[in-house]
Amino acid sequence: MTHALPRTPFTIPVRVYYQDTDAGGVVFHAQYLLFMERARTEFLNAAGFDLARFAEADGILFMVHAIAVRYHRPARLNDLVSVSADVVKLGHASFVFRQTVERGAELLVEADVTVALVERARDRPVRIPAKLKRLLERSA
Repeated sequence: MTHALPRTPFTIPVRVYYQDTDAGGVVFHAQYLLFMERARTEFLNAAGFDLARFAEADGILFMVHAIAVRYHRPARLNDLVSVSADVVKLGHASFVFRQTVERGAELLVEADVTVALVERARDRPVRIPAKLKRLLERSA
């Protein structure tokens, strides 16, 4: 069962842990991608869409095809940041998330993440199934 998503970007809180930082207590640049992955997964979970069940039942995987990241300010050890995920474009076999990491009202990192759907058995692109497309259209 899927649920309607709000039109405002979906956000989750993330605490910056020691493991997320470099020796200076600044978040390592690649760690932001993990924060964003978590937000995309929670976005789908909030809509009642289970990625593991989808992969098993439909044989379709979500694969990151492209990421354009812009770093503005660093997050630091123990910061509480909010990470957003918002679908901004739908294609036939892919869609684009616009994502941000913010500390309060301060923009730290922003990215456009293109996710492609791939048939697991053949590693080939596959059209977005109707049930997923309906869910994404409601949020785009």
